[in-house]
Amino acid sequence: MKRINSNPRPGWKAFAESVGFNFHTFDGEPYWDETAYYQFSLEQIEQDLEQPTEELHQMALDLVDDIVSDEQKLQQLAIPPRFWDAVLASWRAKEPYLYGRMDFSYNGSGPAKLLELNYDTPTSLYETGFFQWVWLEDQLMRGELPQGADQFNSLQDKLQQAFGELNLAQPFYFASVTESIEDKGTVDYLMDIALQAGLNCRYIQLEQLGDIDGQLVDLDGFPVHGLFKLYPWEFMLQEDFAGTILTSQTQFIEPLWKCLLSNKGILPLLWQKYQGHPNLLPAFFDDGSSLQNGWLRKPLLSREGANIELLTAEGKTFKQDGPYNDSGYIRQQLAPLPKFGDSYTLIGSWVVGDSAAGICIREDNSLITKDSSRFIPHIILD
Repeated sequence: MKRINSNPRPGWKAFAESVGFNFHTFDGEPYWDETAYYQFSLEQIEQDLEQPTEELHQMALDLVDDIVSDEQKLQQLAIPPRFWDAVLASWRAKEPYLYGRMDFSYNGSGPAKLLELNYDTPTSLYETGFFQWVWLEDQLMRGELPQGADQFNSLQDKLQQAFGELNLAQPFYFASVTESIEDKGTVDYLMDIALQAGLNCRYIQLEQLGDIDGQLVDLDGFPVHGLFKLYPWEFMLQEDFAGTILTSQTQFIEPLWKCLLSNKGILPLLWQKYQGHPNLLPAFFDDGSSLQNGWLRKPLLSREGANIELLTAEGKTFKQDGPYNDSGYIRQQLAPLPKFGDSYTLIGSWVVGDSAAGICIREDNSLITKDSSRFIPHIILD
């Protein structure tokens, strides 16, 4: 695993905007960054990332049965009691799921350490599945990359295959919140893939969803029987229409039971069941007594590094403020992100269905990866 400086493609920003990548820069700072790339060996990808991703995915799925039948675990995850039966029904009905992303601390050697599961509303999808692949092809053609360079990236193909096999209700709606350019870009990308898979798709702003007699409807009053919502379940369950979720004949992607796996409380539950697994870190529901030095404290429900507190083994503290301070916390043993130059590196590993589907890499100037972190492409070279 190496970080290698690279010459960006001339005119890449104009190209990005021409293909709908309108969030390549935030507040004047680069989000997409092709001044460098990461290089992996095939063995590192297959043995250290791909295989553990699929194994951890199955371990997480195996936990769901334990959780849905245990009120204490549901309470630990802060699932609202009025939705316990609906979560159980969602799981027992085997409601289908599309995708997820695991985040790892990995420096190129030794087991990758699982930091968290993003199993409800993972983003960085378009950048990984499309724009990163186009970068690889362009840079090979320009001679900027060694001949024979490849990429761990079957994300778009696997998503298209999944959409073709999921037997989704149609027309199938895709929804995101109005103010997020990034979320809209992600939803547009997924909707385009679903269209290529033969689905009848429509876009609706999340705020435009209505309710008629306990059924979610669109602006014209037509029932929404299938919905991909890039909006976290924990927010959905607090909305005015939360009660409609219990009655609406709507197939959700991701399904309601996924709220269990996207919760940071899944990390201590994984550790309880699989203690000592090489890809897991010791993790506990926070009572202030475990892991005295070298830990990460996270809210059960948080995103993009918000409200995280970190204590290094040397006693140095880092904190990231944010809005997620109304749930419980977990404490996880610190596996510091590797540092390449001036940046700390996080690896996201994608799952589509039950298969590993590629990686994305984020860099930050801090041990806490925030929403302002940069996306760096990668290659495989042996």
